[in-house]
Amino acid sequence: MAKFVFIVPPLTGHINPTISIGTVLLQLGHEVAWISLDSSLQTKLPEGARLLLIQYAENDQQKQDSEKYLDIITKKIVYGIDSIKFLYEDVFIPLNRYSYEGILNLLHQYKPDLIITDHQMFAGAIAAVNKNIPYVTSVTAPAAIKVMDELPKVHEWEVKQIVSLQKELGIEGDGSIACSNLMTLVLTSKAFFGEMTLPDNYVFVGPVIHERKDKIAFDWGKLELMEGRPKILVSIGTTFAHEHKKDFFKKVIEAFGEKHLVVIVVADPDLVDLWPSNFIVQRHVPQLELLPHLDAIVCHGGHNTVCEALLNGLPMVVIPIAYDQSHVAGRVVRVGAGLRLNFNRFKANHLEDAMSEILNNTIYKDASKQIGASFTAAGGTAHAAGLLVKLSVNKSIQLLNN
Repeated sequence: MAKFVFIVPPLTGHINPTISIGTVLLQLGHEVAWISLDSSLQTKLPEGARLLLIQYAENDQQKQDSEKYLDIITKKIVYGIDSIKFLYEDVFIPLNRYSYEGILNLLHQYKPDLIITDHQMFAGAIAAVNKNIPYVTSVTAPAAIKVMDELPKVHEWEVKQIVSLQKELGIEGDGSIACSNLMTLVLTSKAFFGEMTLPDNYVFVGPVIHERKDKIAFDWGKLELMEGRPKILVSIGTTFAHEHKKDFFKKVIEAFGEKHLVVIVVADPDLVDLWPSNFIVQRHVPQLELLPHLDAIVCHGGHNTVCEALLNGLPMVVIPIAYDQSHVAGRVVRVGAGLRLNFNRFKANHLEDAMSEILNNTIYKDASKQIGASFTAAGGTAHAAGLLVKLSVNKSIQLLNN
């Protein structure tokens, strides 16, 4: 049996797919661990998994700095290209720099056969190369690859940031090692990713959907009372905890309030003084359980939410805010599965009209179903886990023959 270790940033959308893959590896009898800065990850891991926590002394400046990154992301208001620059300069590079020594020490202790490192935790790739341990890259945000083709100057700038850190940490050369030459798992289908020629080491395995261990309460009774109405979910994620959310939900209320709809909103109920009677508002919802009951979605273009919607054949209105969301929204429109609005400029009537269009024109639902089928065909969790096992076996045979 092999020893696998996942190296993940403290971001839910990047962690959850690895938990699903790791669960399958554990069921197959392998040893699986996670390296992370997030101590709360232990409660989310499957039975039998190990958390290898990156730790620093309480008075260590590295520890103090490392705890800032997630907080920075939730409070910074950035849009478009500026959001990419912010992520690298203020989050990714400092996070990876401060994580590196901890990752290196934990790899020395755990001695894995194969490392699976997130594409934004390139300190994992650097540590793997320096420790001479084979590594695979998991790409949870495929726009990071697509930017090579769509925004070459931005990609060139990103590579410079990564290469500079690589050199600082002992890796010579001018090429980024963030994506493994051994295997890079791209968590989407080729159909949704779009046209772009990639080397054979890039493997499309489809979205890896994570089912939470904990059960989330939901007002199913109210949903049943409004049976017969179209049901929509409105969610713009947890990343943007600032005043712009209030303005956004005011428009949602104006667009959908007291209409012949059931509107399920993922938000703090206290954000608005009075929600319309046809709204169900909760901080958290059992999204995977809800999706089969819905007719459409309004979202910000988070890759995981969009993929879950497409797997359920749901059309959507996408309103991207920052980071890779603009790219994801563009793909939704390009494949015909929904419509896009501008976060800063849309008005309530624009949202109402867009929702009416995707609910009443079946071409959007048909396109969504088609992409969902491509996700299923790509193999998902089981396929990704199988590739990792096969790779670990091949590497073991190579070592025995040397």
